[in-house]
Formats: sequence, C-alpha cells, structure tokens
Amino acid sequence: MPSLSSSSIASTTAKPPATAAVWWAGAPLVALCATLAVLRNLEQHLSWTVFLLTAGTCGLLWIGRRLEAVHAPTVALLGIALLMRLPLLTLPPTLSDDILRYLWDGRVAAAGQNPYALAPEAAELAPLRDDLWQALPHRQVPTVYPPLAVGLFSIAARLPASQQVLKGALAGADLLAAWGLIAIARRRHWPVARVVLFAWNPLLALESAGMGHIDALGVAATVAVVAALVGPRRDGRAAPLAAAAGILAKLAPVAAVPMWGRQSGRPWRFVLLAGGTSLVAFAPVLLATGGPPPGWLTYGVSWEFNGPLFEPLWRLVDRLGVAAGLHHLLDLVKAGTGHHEGWNRLYPWIYPKLIAKTLLALLMGLAVWRSWRRPDPVRGTAELFAALLLCSATFYPWYITWMMPWAALLRRHSWLLLSALLPLSYLPQFSNLPLMPWLFAAIWGPFFLLEIHRRWSSTG
Repeated sequence: MPSLSSSSIASTTAKPPATAAVWWAGAPLVALCATLAVLRNLEQHLSWTVFLLTAGTCGLLWIGRRLEAVHAPTVALLGIALLMRLPLLTLPPTLSDDILRYLWDGRVAAAGQNPYALAPEAAELAPLRDDLWQALPHRQVPTVYPPLAVGLFSIAARLPASQQVLKGALAGADLLAAWGLIAIARRRHWPVARVVLFAWNPLLALESAGMGHIDALGVAATVAVVAALVGPRRDGRAAPLAAAAGILAKLAPVAAVPMWGRQSGRPWRFVLLAGGTSLVAFAPVLLATGGPPPGWLTYGVSWEFNGPLFEPLWRLVDRLGVAAGLHHLLDLVKAGTGHHEGWNRLYPWIYPKLIAKTLLALLMGLAVWRSWRRPDPVRGTAELFAALLLCSATFYPWYITWMMPWAALLRRHSWLLLSALLPLSYLPQFSNLPLMPWLFAAIWGPFFLLEIHRRWSSTG
C-alpha cells in the first residue's frame, strides 16, 4: 500500500501516482461505510456507529490536509464518494424516520390528495393506510416540505423499492454538489482536494444515502447557485433558477436570495426570477391552505433539539424570570386599557422557549440583513448559513450538510470538527443519556473554542 505521508504525496507530481494516492486515501472510508451497511440496524449498534463516524471524520481531516499537496483527479474524488454511498443505500431508516414521512407525503400527492392540508391521521387518507402509515411519526402534522421535494417524493412513491430510489436520487445530489464544489475550487485556484472534506465525509454520506434526508437536494441547488455566481456569466439565468430549486426543495435558501441577487450584479432580475419561480410553485399550496401551510407553524413553534444557542438561551430566559415579567407587564396593559379578551390571547405564547426562539429569529433577520453587503458568494454563503444554523432551535446531525460545502472549501476547522462530534447527538435520541449538559458541551464546546480562536486570529 503506498504511503500517505506528506512528503511522499508532495513529491507525487505525475497523474498516475496521484490518482493511486487518492484511491488509497479513500479506501478506508469506503470500508467504513461498508461496515455501517453490515451493522444494518444502526440504532441497535449505536455506540459502534457513533465511534465509526467520529473516528472516520477525524481521519478524513488528516487525509484531506495531505491530499491538498497532490493533483486530485475528479474521477477518483467522485469515485470514492460514490463507492462510499452505494453500500449505505441498503440501510433501513433506523436513525431517522424522515424518509417514511417523505414517502407517505409522496403517496398522498400521487393519489391526488393534498399533503399540506391533510395530516396523515386525516380520515380522508384512511384508504392509503398500511404498514408505512403505522410507522409514521407526527401523524397529526401536515407536511412541511416544499413542492419540489414533495414532487420527488411522489415519483419515488410510485416506483418499486421506493426507499432505495429516493436515497439513490439524494446520493446523486451529493455527487452533483461535489462536482459543483470542484468547479468553484478551480475557478478560485484552490486545491481541488479540499472537496473531499465534503464528498468523503462519513456523516454526510450516511445522512443522504443511508437515511435519505432531503437536505442533500437543497444543498446541491445552493452549490449550483454559488458555482454560477463565481463563473464567467454570473448574471445569467442559471443562478436564480438554481436558487428557486433550493427554496422548493427546502426553505432555507430563501434567506440568501437578497445576498445572491446583489452578488449577481442584477439584483432585481435575480430576485424576481428566483422569487417568481418559487411563488408560482407555492401558489397552489398557499391557496389550498389559505396562507402558510399549518405544518410550518407547528415546526417553528414546537420543534427543538440541540440548538447551539437555543438550549442555553431558553434556560437563561427561564432562570431570569423573563416570562413572568412579561406576564406582569401584560397585566398592567390590560388594567390600563380595560381590554381583557384580546390581551388574554397572548398569555399562552409567552413562555421561555418561544421567547428564546423569537430572539433568535431576530438574530437570523440581522444575519440576512448583514449578508446583503457581502461581496463574495462563497464566504457570504458560508457566513449566512453558519448564522442561520447557530440560531436554529433544532440542529439534527444532517443539518450540518448546509454548511459543509463552504467549510470544506474555506477549511473552517470548527465546522469540520463539529461534523465529527455531531454523531454524539444521536445518543440522547436513542438512549437514556441526557443531552444537557455534558453531551451538549462535548459537541459544541470544541466548536465554539475554535470559532473564538479563528475570529480572534483574524482580528489580531
């Protein structure tokens, strides 16, 4: 086996030895993914799963740094990424049941029903019930997924081996994202090998090809936007249409549209094309539900897990008695105005977790406003999505997919290390281990220390 030391790789200038080095470097990660496929029920082998993901990602950080010294051929880079994902397609969804909901929503849409207005428990959908329905989570909540995602779900739901078809499509989206990152790296004259930090990341491969999370499609569209903006025709139609595709796959990219529009050089054209395309696709949904789909409100108000700022913030709000103070203020307003019925409706909404979410939503708005003036699409997208993720009340392991393309290209060590530690968040989901305080500190403590060091170094 060829040595992967920095000296041997650095001395490799001819393409065949470099190609061999890349294949040998990726072989252990392919073996890791094959091992996860052999374990099969990852919930039952949770300790091994977390260990393999964490150790594999730490090894990837070492490999990626050394591969930067060689010419990394695209075929080899993408070939390893493909080989990592192929065995994971066979995994059952034991770490996340999201794909079951995807396929149910697709079945509902394929049957001509409206998954935005009808929750799975709706009597109108009773004829569609089977074992899939029995395994569904959150049957009382209508779908939260945008139209492009539901369209993909409905195609997969009509086909045999629906789970594998859908996961295969999302693994393909991963590969397209990696291809787009290679294009960005070449245009910026960065080492193409940096892309392995995204394409070979074991956690990302598991979340797309193994568990089948739709985030992969939205991330691929986001990478396409940035690739178009750093290309020779940044004011073309490709970027705004890719932005619309990202919004219609998952809503997060809508926050970047003002920034991308300004970076395109023709902001109004970009915003109108991206926003108009999205609005046309969303119009039937909004008309059918009489406004924002109810599932969105439920998600925004009720979902929370492992939010890096949210978890400590709502506890601080609770300890400081902010909710009680707001209740008292509301009592004074009622006494002063003499209107009780209208003000009484606010009391159920004043509690620590929702107060914390409101404060973080304001920070998200500030991040969107600040991003508008960022001139560079790569760094601007990285900073914006980092802020959105940090302010989110929910941070499941697959959410980091939105940041990893930019962490790879820019070598943001804090986020790369976080991708190695995030598998620890599976432990409280499937065991009796509590998230707070020690697991939370183990996941987020190193990240924030590295972020503080990075920002201190950049200003020092």
